Amino acid sequence: MAQLSPLLKQATPVVVDHGEGVYLYDVDGKRHLDFTAGIGVTSTGHCHPHVVAAAQEQIGKLVHGQYTTVMHQPLLELTKRLGDVLPSGLDSLFYSNSGSEAVEAALRLSRQATKRPNVIVMQGGFHGRTVAAASMTTSGTRFSAGIGPLMAGVHVAPFPYAYHYGWDEQTATKFALRELDYLFQTVSAPNETAAIFVEPVLGEGGYVPANTEFMAGLRERADRHGILLVLDEIQTGFGRTGKFWGHDHFDVRPDIVLIAKGLASGFPLSGIAASQELMAKALPGSQGGTYGGNAVSCAAAIATLEVIQRENLVENAAERGRQLLEGARVIADKTPAIGEVRGLGLLVGSEFTTADGEPDAATAAAAQQTASKNGLLLLTCGPYMNVVRMVPPLIVNAEQVDDALRTWGDVVASVTGS
Repeated sequence: MAQLSPLLKQATPVVVDHGEGVYLYDVDGKRHLDFTAGIGVTSTGHCHPHVVAAAQEQIGKLVHGQYTTVMHQPLLELTKRLGDVLPSGLDSLFYSNSGSEAVEAALRLSRQATKRPNVIVMQGGFHGRTVAAASMTTSGTRFSAGIGPLMAGVHVAPFPYAYHYGWDEQTATKFALRELDYLFQTVSAPNETAAIFVEPVLGEGGYVPANTEFMAGLRERADRHGILLVLDEIQTGFGRTGKFWGHDHFDVRPDIVLIAKGLASGFPLSGIAASQELMAKALPGSQGGTYGGNAVSCAAAIATLEVIQRENLVENAAERGRQLLEGARVIADKTPAIGEVRGLGLLVGSEFTTADGEPDAATAAAAQQTASKNGLLLLTCGPYMNVVRMVPPLIVNAEQVDDALRTWGDVVASVTGS
C-alpha cells in the first residue's frame, strides 16, 4: 500500500472532511477554527460560494489550455483585472503555478535584463524550496540542508529584525542599511548585482514587518546602482496586511512584484509583474511552463478579486488585524514566555523566549499543539521555530477573532503556567 512520504511533517493531526468559511470540519465532525488559511492561501475562506461557482462553471468549459499554445478568456480577463490593482507601471505579467516558480522567474528576468550575475536577499527571508529559490532562502537551514552545492551568486544582507538584535527599530534599520553598503564594497559590487529580493513582512522568518526607512533605503540604493528591487508579495499580497499590497505600508516602488498564495483562494496560481520595458529585456522563450495560467485557477482568481472588492476584505483585514494584534499582546503581557507580538493586518506572530531571552521552540510547539487539540489551528515559524503565527482568512469576523483569542489565552496560560 502506498503512503505519503515520511518527510512530510504534519503540523496538526486533523484529517479534513470539508471546509466552510474560517472553519474546517474533520472526519469525526469536529469543527476547527482555521487560523492557518492553508499558509495564507484561502484568502476568501474555505469554499467561498462565488469562487466555487466560478471554478465549477469553468471546469465545464475548459480545464487546461496551455497558454503558450492557445489563449483563453479567464487568462485574458484576469490579466485585465490585475492591471487595475498592480503597482503603477507594472503592466506585464507572467503566470506560473507556485511561489517558488515565481521567484525563479523573477531571478531569471533580473539576471537577463541587467546582464549581472548576483542577487541580494534578506537574512530570514523565505522564497521557496526549489534549488534556486532555496538558495535564496535564509529563514531556516531545513529548506536547503543536504542539497548543496547551492546556486552561486546569492548574497545575504541583514533585515531590521529589531527584537532579534535587542535594539530599537531605528537602530536595527540603520545597521541593516549600513551592512548592505558594506556588502556592496566587500562581496557583490553594485555593477555585479542584478536585484534585491525582499518580503514586506518576513513570512517563514517570523512575521517581522519591514519599515518605511528600510524600504526607502533599498529603493534609493537600487536606483543609485541600477539594481532591480523585487518585492516578494507571495504571502503579503491581496489584502493580507490590511492594505492591498504589503509594500503599500511603506510607500515604496517595486520593479518586480511576485504573486501567489491568496491570489486564487486555494487554486494553484502564481506569477510575476513588471513593466513591459523590463520584461522585453529578457531573452525570448525564457518564460513558459505547462500549467501556468491554468483556466480554472484563473477563473478562481477573478472571482477572488471580486470577493475582495465586494466584501471589503482589505479593510476587514486591517480592522480584524488590529483586533488580533492587540488581543495577542494583551495575552503576551500576562506571561514572560512571549517576548514579542508583532505583525501587519492578518499576519500576527507571537515569539516565545526563555527567561534569559533565548528562543523557546519547545514552548511554542506545545502552545501550537495544545491549540490544535482545542480546535484552533495555528502554525509555527521563525529560524528557531519559536514563533506561533496567526494567519486567518480575510473574511474572519470580530466574533471569530475573539473566539480565537479566548482559546489562545487559555492555551498560553496552560503551557506557561501564567
